[in-house]
Amino acid sequence: MAETTFREPAIALDRIYTRGGDAGRTMLVNGRRVRKDDPRVEAYGTVDELNACIGRARELAVRDSGKWSRLAALCAALLRVQHELFNLGSEVATDPEHLGERQPRILDSHVRCLEDEMDGLTAQLAPLQSFVLPGGSLLNAELHVCRTVCRRAERRVTALTEGGAAPGMPGRYLNRLSDALFVWGRWVCQCTGQAETLWRPNPAA
Repeated sequence: MAETTFREPAIALDRIYTRGGDAGRTMLVNGRRVRKDDPRVEAYGTVDELNACIGRARELAVRDSGKWSRLAALCAALLRVQHELFNLGSEVATDPEHLGERQPRILDSHVRCLEDEMDGLTAQLAPLQSFVLPGGSLLNAELHVCRTVCRRAERRVTALTEGGAAPGMPGRYLNRLSDALFVWGRWVCQCTGQAETLWRPNPAA
């Protein structure tokens, strides 16, 4: 499916509140009303949370790119991921049998793009001698926050997949994205010349 075959949003928001959710129910993309604690709502709500976290990390990367120009590539990648997460959210917020042919969704090409980026960056990094702790820079720590929220989103989406209620591509994408966020965190430390914080099981008192 070519990028241009997804339908564009047909949204006109002239008022934000509707009072429609006051009774604790909300509407899926295909119109079915469900409780706000429905597993599907929990899944796409966590994807939305992840998107917000990535937006915060991207703003840090934009700020730091004034000093370290190589971070501009990360800024672009994170913005692309935010768009892809909206596609993913559209898919997860729809009952599978009602997915439209041109509805935004995650494609195998999105997963492969993350893999290609990781391969290219990993080749630039020194092999790990231990696990790393979040930190070394504020941007690194924010990317680790994104990684952990991504893992939670993956668990929520997987719960739908296991029940036969969601296709597997969103789960594959989130699994790969969490790895990419880890690699980006390491790469950020290299770009900025800040040391990674390695896990030491027996630190000196």
